[in-house]
Amino acid sequence: MTNSRILLALILFTSFAFGQKLEYSILTIPDSLKQNANAVLRNSEMNISIPTQNTMTIKSKVITTVLNEYGLKNLDLSENYDKNRKIAKIEATVYDSFGKELKTFKKKDFRDVSVADGISVFNDNRALYIDYIPVTYPFTVVFETEIETSNTAFIPAWSPIGNFLVSTQKTSLTITFSPDLNLKTKEINFSKNYTIEKNVTSNSVSYSAKNVLAKKREELTPSFTTVFPIVYFALEKFQLENVSGSASNWKEFGKWYYNSLLSDTEEIPEVTQQKIKSLIGNEKNPIEIAKIIYQFVQEKTRYVSVQVGIGGWKPMLAKDVDKLGYGDCKALTNYTRSLLKMVDIPSYYTVVWAGNERRNIHEDIASIQGNHVILALPVEDKLYWMECTSQIHPFGFQGDFTDDRNVLIIKPDGGEIVSTKTFSEVENIKIIKGSYAISPEGNLSGKINIVSKGLQYDNEFGKERLSREEQIQRYKEEFDNINNLSIKKISFSNDKNNVQFTEDLELQAESYAQNTGGKLMFAVNAFDQNSYVPKKYKTREFPFEIERGYSNEDEIEISLPEGFSVEAKPNDNEITNEFGSYKIEFITAENNKIICKRKLTIKKGFFESSKYENYRKFRETIARTDNSKILITKL
Repeated sequence: MTNSRILLALILFTSFAFGQKLEYSILTIPDSLKQNANAVLRNSEMNISIPTQNTMTIKSKVITTVLNEYGLKNLDLSENYDKNRKIAKIEATVYDSFGKELKTFKKKDFRDVSVADGISVFNDNRALYIDYIPVTYPFTVVFETEIETSNTAFIPAWSPIGNFLVSTQKTSLTITFSPDLNLKTKEINFSKNYTIEKNVTSNSVSYSAKNVLAKKREELTPSFTTVFPIVYFALEKFQLENVSGSASNWKEFGKWYYNSLLSDTEEIPEVTQQKIKSLIGNEKNPIEIAKIIYQFVQEKTRYVSVQVGIGGWKPMLAKDVDKLGYGDCKALTNYTRSLLKMVDIPSYYTVVWAGNERRNIHEDIASIQGNHVILALPVEDKLYWMECTSQIHPFGFQGDFTDDRNVLIIKPDGGEIVSTKTFSEVENIKIIKGSYAISPEGNLSGKINIVSKGLQYDNEFGKERLSREEQIQRYKEEFDNINNLSIKKISFSNDKNNVQFTEDLELQAESYAQNTGGKLMFAVNAFDQNSYVPKKYKTREFPFEIERGYSNEDEIEISLPEGFSVEAKPNDNEITNEFGSYKIEFITAENNKIICKRKLTIKKGFFESSKYENYRKFRETIARTDNSKILITKL
């Protein structure tokens, strides 16, 4: 190359690079971090300063490269604020794939919106956000914020992993604090699989990690907080919405909670006191009295979200709930507790991480935790749980929203970590009994009785509140193995005392059996086919979890058409292993009938990845056997 050409190349390169952030170019991302990634966390720096019990500043700079449209959901350009949480700085800058600046957003460019959930009657939380729509991929966003708050009860957690399918190039968190506040830490899932640097001094703690590869989500992978490293923080001396607190353990924390948030909320109007006493009459059994009060609350109140006051943590006054007839989980739980206290029955306001995915209150770091409140009723060394926001759940029944997890009960003399009810596979049972007949043309007509208990009750009892069209659609989805299904009759019985839901159906289906040259072939197990088979992996990385066990027991009588005989029928099958058991029988009976008896039990459990293929094959065998077909021939 001549000197003139070299000079021209240098001039062009200089012109190209001028005004660009080359460190934001995708060319500087190692190939290993792009593998399996929809986004790359280029650098995340968070610096938290807590000089006093009521002062905290959070400075954050997050640089994210979004590689494709699936990675867009990992781009969070928002920040919440309220009267005690101020946004001192917020800005975002967007760069193209080569690091050229495309657009800068200052604070005035962010949308200011109410953080409403659609059901709140009060909500004083707001947010600044940008809903950025990219023109092309990949692109990089630098997002910087600075928050000032007097609430030191909530300190952000830290993890080197942002999400599945997101890699991390560099991340760090540093907290500086006044030593007299006593910062506590809780490290979870730290292992040799992740290189995490930690530095601790008398007034600071920091964590950092580099080059963390993106992970694919695998079927049945346990929750994020179960498999990935995460650190939680809490102060022994803290402030929540201008209320100071101090707690080194759960007993102290619970006492502060009761005295600061609950003790002055319990007054019940005289008219309601008399009404409750009239409803109770001469009843002395605390369980029966609690049932009466629970039903009273269900009939009198409705759930709404109320996100104002002491950070959404202090409940409305019981007398206000009584007057207005509505409240959120805190208010309705506290109202029920106050009614019970009025008749000398103690119950405990209980904080829980609610959701279908189980999550525990961390036992060894006393702090503000949880997202929901329920009520615990202690009777003879047993705790009965009440979901006070529900107008339809039976007394003392927990569904999968709050089952099987550690929760914090608040007593006047302190807090205590206890566990909610764990439903066994025997308790979560569905019993199916029925019969159907096959016509010479291959049509099916039958009746079926289904009884559901435990968490299976929780899954089914909502059907009675659906419209007829919705009920039919639901059954077509449940019996999707039956083509041309027609539901002729539906009736329900909801036994709330025994927590048992019964369904009685009459149904028909044209051409259920395949008719070929005078022979009919059809699946004997028409009403409870389990087709679920977990995905196959060449190499499984994560452990897997069966969160809840259950049992299904079936007995179905099949009437074959007159003039037909069995040419071939399925073989019986029985399997028992650590994941559960499965047994199915095809019994030839009198009067040209077949009896299909089946029992499936799946056990709750946490298993190493090496066992995944055995579980997958177990479910594969169940699915294949459940669809076993019989062949009958016209004589």
